[in-house]
Amino acid sequence: MEPWSTYRLDDFLLFSPRVYWRLFEAQNAALWPLHLATMLAGLALVLLILRRPGRAMLWTGLLLAPLWAFVAWSFLLQRYAGINWAMDYAAPAFFLQAVLLLAAAVMPGGPALGRRDAVSRAGLGLAVAGLLPYPALALASGRPLTMAEVFGIAPDPTVLVTIGLLLMARGRWLALLLPIPLLWCLFSGLTLLAMREAQAWPVLAGAGLATVLAALRLAQPASRR
Repeated sequence: MEPWSTYRLDDFLLFSPRVYWRLFEAQNAALWPLHLATMLAGLALVLLILRRPGRAMLWTGLLLAPLWAFVAWSFLLQRYAGINWAMDYAAPAFFLQAVLLLAAAVMPGGPALGRRDAVSRAGLGLAVAGLLPYPALALASGRPLTMAEVFGIAPDPTVLVTIGLLLMARGRWLALLLPIPLLWCLFSGLTLLAMREAQAWPVLAGAGLATVLAALRLAQPASRR
């Protein structure tokens, strides 16, 4: 048996890039025009956080929780699990994240949204990037828009938007709410890297930036979080 050092990342890949991107094409064909509703809801949520942060966490949880559960069921279990056994573990993590988001929204002492500092502004940028430019990465990578990844429909943009919105919050709940999204970004980025897809770099960069920002947020004194 060859030593582990001789293996490359793509040696662990269980499917071809063509099969992978066809999953998104099938997902989009089955759910269109739900994409319009999820994107508009995401943009409305960003505006709510900016204008009325006092009520924003409730609506953030009420929107993001069902979307995480929906993506877990409709994409991870119904499509991705057929070519990647790791989804047997990822899907329950997505369902757990949905429960955590809902609990954070309705329980007393949950995170408060609407901070106006450097971390919050970076989080806002990450959330907007996941909503608007991210679907266009399909065209930039030479794929048709029918294979685009959209917030609330595909996992990566849903996760990036969630991370961005959470970075605009403060509170101890962030230590529970951020690990699953960050781990997914790492997993997805490495998968794309194994497929030699340029799209891996925005995902990994977003994960790296979010990790640094999350560490900065959690390192702040409790009174300033």
